[in-house]
Amino acid sequence: MSEAVSTLDGWWSLHLLYNVDWSAIRVLDESEQDALISELETFLNKQQAVQDAKNGSYAFYNITGQKADLLLWLLRPTVDELNALELEFNKLQISEFLIPSYSYVSVVEMSSYLAKDSNEDPYENPYVKSRLYPDLPKSKYICFYPMDKKRDGDDNWYMLPMTDRQKLMRDHGMIGRSYAGKIKQYITGSQGLDKYEWGVTLLSDDMLEFKKIIYEMRFDETSARYGVFGDFYVGVHLPNDKLDTFFK
Repeated sequence: MSEAVSTLDGWWSLHLLYNVDWSAIRVLDESEQDALISELETFLNKQQAVQDAKNGSYAFYNITGQKADLLLWLLRPTVDELNALELEFNKLQISEFLIPSYSYVSVVEMSSYLAKDSNEDPYENPYVKSRLYPDLPKSKYICFYPMDKKRDGDDNWYMLPMTDRQKLMRDHGMIGRSYAGKIKQYITGSQGLDKYEWGVTLLSDDMLEFKKIIYEMRFDETSARYGVFGDFYVGVHLPNDKLDTFFK
């Protein structure tokens, strides 16, 4: 049996994707539209306050294409808080006009493939803490996708020795580091929590960088031989003070 890699786990993560029932919103009078938009803005401002207090984080984006209209990404210290937050959102008036299209449950994680031997508590390391408990930037663009590692005949990631996986992940990571300053990348683990094994969320002020990094990584053996990918969701940041423009 190959050795399983250990992980450091941080905040719980929930990606919620919705389509908007535009025809139903369109027939509301202006005061009704104002009421549901104001309530949603209050909810999102509360999420910003939680982020400012470093007790969680969030992102809200208008998805490009027909797979969804909106992506709400929520991060919290416990799954109980995340569950309660989802319920709170479902009780907003706007939820009557949102059609769920996809969701993803996971936990922010860092694997120990590239960890250095140390006696220090990794959870007290400032760099590790910034990765596990991120303060999500309000970048202009987002890209989210789920993925697996292949388990197919000779191309079975989970049958590789630890040393082979470490080398592959080291080479894979070098590509990601070359995009430092251009892309923020967040990995969330979902084994036993959702259909896929990981979620990847990228944030950038240039959407073209998503295409560049993912295409380049396709030629790396870790992706070319062992990567299995779900749908890609890309979108544009939707600031809290622009909700009126979006929904009207």
